[in-house]
Amino acid sequence: MPLAIPIATYRLQLTADFDFDAAARVVPYLKRLGISHVYASPFMKARKGSTHGYDVVDHTKFNPELGGEAGFARLSEALKQNDLGLILDFVPNHVGVHFADNPWWLDVLEWGPASPHAVSFDIDWDLLPYRARGGVLLPILGSSYGQALERGEIELRYDASEGSLSAWYYEHRLPIAPERYGEVLRTVVREAGAEDSAAGRAVLQLAAQYRGLRHPNRIEAPAFKAALRAIDGAADIIARGLAAYRAGDGASQTLALHHLLERQHYKLGHWRLASSDINYRRFFDINTLAGLRVEDAATFEASHSLVKRLIAEDRLQGLRLDHIDGLRDPAQYFQRLRRLIRAAQGPKAKPFYMVVEKILGEDEKLPRFAGVHGTTGYEWMNVIGQLLVDGSGLDPLGEIWRQISNRSPNLVPVLREAKRRVLETLLTSEFTVLARILARIANGHYSSRDFSADSLRQALELYVLHFPVYRTYLTAAGPTTHDRALISATIARARADWFAADEGIFDFLRDALTMDLLKPGRPPHSTPRVRRFALKVQQFTGPMMAKSLEDTTFYRYHRLLALNEVGGDPAASALPADDFHAMMQARARDWPHGMTATATHDTKRGEDARARIMALAEIPGEWTSAVARWKVLNAPHLVLDGEMRAPSATFEYMLYQALLGAWDPADKDFVDRIQAYALKAAREGKQETSWLNPHAPYEDGIKTFIERILDRNTSPEFLEALDTLAQRTALIGALNSLSQVTLKATMPGVPDFYQGTELWDFSLVDPDNRRPVDFAERAAALKALETPDWDALAQHWRDGRLKFAWTRHLLRLRNELPDVFTSGDYAPLAVSGPHRDRVVAFARRHGRDAVIVAVAKSFAPFTQGGRAWPRPETFEGAIDVAGYALPGGGREIELSKLFAPLPVAVLKTKVAASAKRAAKRSPSHA
Repeated sequence: MPLAIPIATYRLQLTADFDFDAAARVVPYLKRLGISHVYASPFMKARKGSTHGYDVVDHTKFNPELGGEAGFARLSEALKQNDLGLILDFVPNHVGVHFADNPWWLDVLEWGPASPHAVSFDIDWDLLPYRARGGVLLPILGSSYGQALERGEIELRYDASEGSLSAWYYEHRLPIAPERYGEVLRTVVREAGAEDSAAGRAVLQLAAQYRGLRHPNRIEAPAFKAALRAIDGAADIIARGLAAYRAGDGASQTLALHHLLERQHYKLGHWRLASSDINYRRFFDINTLAGLRVEDAATFEASHSLVKRLIAEDRLQGLRLDHIDGLRDPAQYFQRLRRLIRAAQGPKAKPFYMVVEKILGEDEKLPRFAGVHGTTGYEWMNVIGQLLVDGSGLDPLGEIWRQISNRSPNLVPVLREAKRRVLETLLTSEFTVLARILARIANGHYSSRDFSADSLRQALELYVLHFPVYRTYLTAAGPTTHDRALISATIARARADWFAADEGIFDFLRDALTMDLLKPGRPPHSTPRVRRFALKVQQFTGPMMAKSLEDTTFYRYHRLLALNEVGGDPAASALPADDFHAMMQARARDWPHGMTATATHDTKRGEDARARIMALAEIPGEWTSAVARWKVLNAPHLVLDGEMRAPSATFEYMLYQALLGAWDPADKDFVDRIQAYALKAAREGKQETSWLNPHAPYEDGIKTFIERILDRNTSPEFLEALDTLAQRTALIGALNSLSQVTLKATMPGVPDFYQGTELWDFSLVDPDNRRPVDFAERAAALKALETPDWDALAQHWRDGRLKFAWTRHLLRLRNELPDVFTSGDYAPLAVSGPHRDRVVAFARRHGRDAVIVAVAKSFAPFTQGGRAWPRPETFEGAIDVAGYALPGGGREIELSKLFAPLPVAVLKTKVAASAKRAAKRSPSHA
């Protein structure tokens, strides 16, 4: 039976090309590797062709492209036979919409607010301008509405199998409201000239009989459609008569379709309107992903029904909850989820593993949600990176970046500018909704009605711009002490940035955000409106920060790309070992079972590419010289057109780092991969080009530049220089990677391994990091590594088998001593000697069992600047191991002995009896 707390998890990205059966075939290999739980990407029914599964269209069904129920049963059996657990990446916050595959969304389009599923979506029905009736904006058109209509791209169709009418825009189905069927049927019968035929008369009689469908009537509509479907010859008449609505054939037909569409529960629009006019909550700025209101009890129950069944059948042992910051009230959600899990398990309830995707800001702590063991580990990935990076090189790199970018390495103004750009473009619609609610609250009482809508919008904008983390966690009862302080501090920063008359507007905004407006004795304001505003702001600041920091600033600020990682700070300093030890002791105490990641489907680059780029902090002077020379060599390859320079100077600098991280001259697809990455990076940066407004000449210029500089015939001198430096950073990077995986596998937490990263991972941002993995190659390599020859593996480190063998060694140790790693404490170990600042050492202990861990870092001095594998004797110093029963005794282990042949070490040992007794007397012994 799988353990409640995983020993190690392994992320599998399921697709139509890697389905349940393919995953089942991999399970025995994962078992041999030392994995305890498969951590699967979403496998509920998603949009056809989905490469990630996050665009779920039906939470109640398995994805048929993955093999459906039968395929899952086979995977479940394989897991059971190998005693592996299953963790599902579950998506509670949003679903895929538009197209023709989400039954809830289609029902909402057909029935509007009368649909029982309308409550499941966060739609502001009354916000569409210049419209007599409420509706939801559908930004699906590739051109203006008028152009799409006149070109005949929007077509009214009749589905004879359903007896239903829908407008279609290519693959998008737009159901016609049943109250409009009567007028359509009368028109089509007349257009077909079938008034006197038996079928025509039957259709007209049916339309007259159900005149009550002028208003939504969910009871009569199915009977009406069934009766229409049953009329012999009706389908032919309707097919001919729909010519009356065939837009593009003439002005009258175009106008007829337009008038029909204007009377629906939706309004069609150009996709660009989404940034300003959209009135349904989205996942970030993705129009095809609509937010779910899981705070609605019926929506929660329906969307979690399959999960509940899998838990009841003991075929699901854990959940990874996606984007919890999108939820209105995460605390309420997890209370409901815990009750659901207990109800599913019945009287034999047992621990169930849950982690959340949550990005924590600096000094931000994860709230205590019911049943949650921790996060998916983004913060620890960055902690490891900050521990291993050479801090002495960050200031010189900051100076290089200042000279190239012509601005200070200070990140704050860069992030502020990015927030403004996002607020003005991608998320304007969502912000407008909040500003309107705030204005209505102010207008609700005479004491605040003089706050103009424009002033309130500006004040709210400043608050959002200065808000430092992803969100607060207010509930309907109000804020915690921490959240109240956070809101007040942000209000103070916003007020300091305000140059108009204040007159209490920021006090009013603060009280709306904290819901203090509703306190007894205050002027009365609408309770539902104030609560909606305060809780909805929380759902907005998360996407706002994500789009501004991860998807904009990370692509503008290039001091050292190794630090530009999800959950990280591009301007971060190096982390002293003592601070790391304090963090780990706190983690062992507070969150010992959260995940520790070094690569995920969301990371900006592969874990080993990041480790290579980190090496630049060890050779900043040489890096500066190299970049200066490369800029001269590649100047002829720049694409210049007037004032346009492609790439820009800052983007060129970013490219050189990216090339070093991913460098693989043997990869035949390397140029295409770099070009695809560069296009995405340029658009995400939103400076010379963007997703909303692509600048084709600039993008073409970047593509041409990359093609030229990576052509052996065109740029032989540059490529030789690049390859020379890449060989050195690759060696230092490989050593960084060994330290990285050692820390991940031994520090408090559950190590998570992203698919394929047992070997070197030099991938770029998605979709590059979701390429197929050759599991057959890995299974064969694993068999050949039963008894590793560490010296030989170190000699051939480039092939990746060294990382693979070391990973397996670490996982074997975790399986041998599960209590040490899942329940053990953490004890820092003192390092002495001239290299004490380049070694991190600690012990994990549970009872008498213990493991001593040591990793080296900042390898340039030990490797001749990345030119040779480090010799053990170059490491001078020792680790104090007093209190541990090691072979040969003694109180110290010399680094030269410990780091032979690898500059990482994990020793299985025992706590000395005397130390055990001392620990019992002094609980703070660690």
